[in-house]
Amino acid sequence: MATSSAVPVRHHGSLGLALPVTLGVVYGVWAAFIARRSEPLTAGDILLGVVAGAVVAALCFVLGRTQKALPRELRAAAYGVLTGVSVGFLHSLTGESVLRCVGMGLGFAAAATAASYYVLYTHES
Repeated sequence: MATSSAVPVRHHGSLGLALPVTLGVVYGVWAAFIARRSEPLTAGDILLGVVAGAVVAALCFVLGRTQKALPRELRAAAYGVLTGVSVGFLHSLTGESVLRCVGMGLGFAAAATAASYYVLYTHES
């Protein structure tokens, strides 16, 4: 008896690389323009943006590659930490106090952890 050749195939496109690179570019540009503080863009601002974007892209790539090996709670916490640190660093570029930057980072980290845990809990079997 012949069997159907319609076996579900999982295609891994380039989204695993394109998404972290896109997030890194947007984050780097955002960091560079926050750092300039209404002054002309300098080479230091551009270097800050490139380094910040590369770090965020690398962390997003690593998290995307290793997330399936993490339990649901740890995966949600990892997304929360990445979000909180990223937002806290961007807020520190505005010249605000350290306590305000930490508070903003913790707030966003808590919100991102709760949201990602909810999504992971409701979508995993």
